Amino acid sequence: MTRPRTTSRARGPRESGPPSCSTGKIAIRKFPTACPISTPFPPRSGFPDRDTYYNPSAVRERTNGQGDKRRLLLDAAVRVFARKGYHSARVGDIAEEAGVAYGLLYHYFASKEEVLRSVFRETWRALIQTIKSVEEGDEPPPEQLRKVAEILLRSWRRDPDLVRVLVLEVTRSGHLAGEMDEIVASFAAIQEIVERGQADGSIRTDLDARLASYVFYGAIDELLTGWVLGRLPDSDDDVARAERTVVEIVTGGLAPEHAGTPA
Repeated sequence: MTRPRTTSRARGPRESGPPSCSTGKIAIRKFPTACPISTPFPPRSGFPDRDTYYNPSAVRERTNGQGDKRRLLLDAAVRVFARKGYHSARVGDIAEEAGVAYGLLYHYFASKEEVLRSVFRETWRALIQTIKSVEEGDEPPPEQLRKVAEILLRSWRRDPDLVRVLVLEVTRSGHLAGEMDEIVASFAAIQEIVERGQADGSIRTDLDARLASYVFYGAIDELLTGWVLGRLPDSDDDVARAERTVVEIVTGGLAPEHAGTPA
């Protein structure tokens, strides 16, 4: 039996935009925008799209919230690395310490090594900038060297976890062997202070400025290492005493009146 054809209803003019959401009807066609949902959902601000979640090249600090989360992860990593050591620490430990989801760390960092690299680079660049700001000041070069020694040595009391990580996991390990340029840059900043002192007569000119910068930094590095390894007392008074000792030995030896008579 043939089914009778029904007369189609007249259709209105075709609209160029999406259908009205107030009709309650399900839209068949695909449109670039979706109907608003009456029930509010928690916002997902600060999280990347699914297809870029694990792509390190897509990492961008687009909002202050993201920058805060990145800083939160780096601070947590410093605590974990200081407590467990780099080799024993896991990415999950860092996420747990920061109180965030495990996968969020991979939005900002490709690996645990990149986390350590970021800790080092950001800390070291800030250190170099601080030394440069001292060098650009009006104090005489010997006083500038004293200030640099103060900044470096007091970092142990200010942030022992960070110093522990830098000493044990960076400068005395092969984890970041490719970062030597950053380390050498700190020597260069100290060398500039010595050279300026040689130019104005406050530092003896018969010494190699580059070697002097290495000796100066090496003395400070050994003191920091002694504190990290528990070989030296590290109270506030001890740190102040170490500061005075470094300044007296190094800057005193650089003073013009200590220049020896050539053989």
